[in-house]
Amino acid sequence: MEDVLKNASVKRITAEMHERGINGEVTILSESARSAAEAAAALGIEVGQIASSIVFKLPDGRPLLVITSGAHRVDTVLVAASLGVEKLHRADADFVKSASGISIGGVSPFGWQHDGSLANPEPVVLIDVALAAFDVVWAAAGHPHAVFPTTYEELIKSTNAQPLTVGD
Repeated sequence: MEDVLKNASVKRITAEMHERGINGEVTILSESARSAAEAAAALGIEVGQIASSIVFKLPDGRPLLVITSGAHRVDTVLVAASLGVEKLHRADADFVKSASGISIGGVSPFGWQHDGSLANPEPVVLIDVALAAFDVVWAAAGHPHAVFPTTYEELIKSTNAQPLTVGD
C-alpha cells in the first residue's frame, strides 16, 4: 500500500494540497474507495462526509466537475438548468482521464492536468452545499486507495467552486 504514495497522481495531489494551504495528510486505505460508501466505511464516517468528484461533459465539450456529498446523486436536470445549458453529458473513462489526468475512482477536486487550451480546458467546478454541514469532509487524492481530509470552505477556496444544491 505504501506504493500508492509513489503514484504520480497522488504525488501531484499531495503537492497541490500544500500549495493550496490544505493541511490534511493523504490517508491510504487498505480497501478501495471507488465509491462514497466504500470510502465512508473504510474511514468510519458518514457517507455524506465524502466529497465525491463527479465529472460531466458540458454541451460545448468542456469538463464539469461536481464535488458532491457522497449521500447525494447529482440531479443532472437541476444542474443543467442552473448552468443555463440544455443538458449534461455523461463522461466516459477516457474523457475523465484526459480532462483530469486521473482515472475514475481516484479523481480529486484539484490537481487536474489542464493547460487552459481548447483541447484541454480548465473545468467548470460546482460544489454541493450539503457538504457545508460537516466540519471535515474527505476527498480522493488521485488513487482509489488515497483520500485526504479537508473542509467545505477549503474546497471552495482551492477549486474556485460555485456552491449549489446539486441533488437530494
